[in-house]
Amino acid sequence: MISIHNLLVQRNGRDALKVASLEIQKGETLAVVGPNGAGKSTLLLVLAHLIKPVNGGITFHGNPLKDWDDLEYRRKLAFVFQDPLLMDMSVQDNIALGLKFRGVKKEDALERVIKWSKAMGVDSLLKRRAGQLSGGEAQRVSLARAFVLDPELLLMDEPFSAVDPQTRAQLLKDLSKVLAENHRTTIFVTHNLKEAAKFGDRVAVIIDGELKQVGAPEQIKTKPADESVKAFLEEL
Repeated sequence: MISIHNLLVQRNGRDALKVASLEIQKGETLAVVGPNGAGKSTLLLVLAHLIKPVNGGITFHGNPLKDWDDLEYRRKLAFVFQDPLLMDMSVQDNIALGLKFRGVKKEDALERVIKWSKAMGVDSLLKRRAGQLSGGEAQRVSLARAFVLDPELLLMDEPFSAVDPQTRAQLLKDLSKVLAENHRTTIFVTHNLKEAAKFGDRVAVIIDGELKQVGAPEQIKTKPADESVKAFLEEL
């Protein structure tokens, strides 16, 4: 689905991310790990076409990203942030917001909202205001809001880091089930290697703004690509 070659991204005049080569298959979950400030979020932003690279290229379904119409491309993806960023309205209206912007008929939108609110376990909260939700509930609503758009590509930037461990574990379990059933291509940024190993089909390690290694979780743990990867794993 996605092919990246010789990518260079700069932010504030400095190199923020280098990716020599990365292929992401349709239906794959790629977990991205690395220290703070390593460039993990930059990878998501450039894939969302919110940051433009200064060199190299990204293709989506075989077509260069630069050739895609921005609106057409962004309608193929959904972005889930660390902060749920909900609007001051009901849970139902929050989940349906993107569908409203896209002009989806109310009856069709309601059907999709009910489906994904059930899948994310918030169907009993549809009439509740966003400000009355717990952190875990808010993030479930954020996930439902993403899935209701039926994205081809789901980008997730440490979406569970702000919730307690028990809530986080249950969210991961529920999300893993949904992805297993829907085979949604997902790129998931996390600091937690155990989480990455459990959640991702493959793990990508980014250190000092460079993609160092991509492979199966066990391969990353037993055969780190270089000393920087080895040192990162030892710190976890």
